[in-house]
Amino acid sequence: MKLFFCLMALLFFLLQAVPGLGLPTDTLRCLGYHGFCFHSKSCPEPFAAFGTCSRRQKTCCIDTTSNFHTCQDEGGHCVPPEIKCLQEQVGLCPYREWKCCTEL
Repeated sequence: MKLFFCLMALLFFLLQAVPGLGLPTDTLRCLGYHGFCFHSKSCPEPFAAFGTCSRRQKTCCIDTTSNFHTCQDEGGHCVPPEIKCLQEQVGLCPYREWKCCTEL
């Protein structure tokens, strides 16, 4: 029984020690877009809400003063990768594989 508790303690330590391991999927996506996780439902200036963190318990906020603008802010719409765009533009979409298009 002691061995079991030692193994569980080691596993728990490793999950905390390795960056990114054990983080919820929505938190990893937020961090992938250089976002920050805030406790409040609204983001402080100059941040804009861009999804959730911590299994929908926090808000993912991205800095609007950086080059990371959402697709809709730039006048486009997000489409899945199988759809071809006539004209692509820079902008963040909620799903990493999706692209921002001005014209389909």
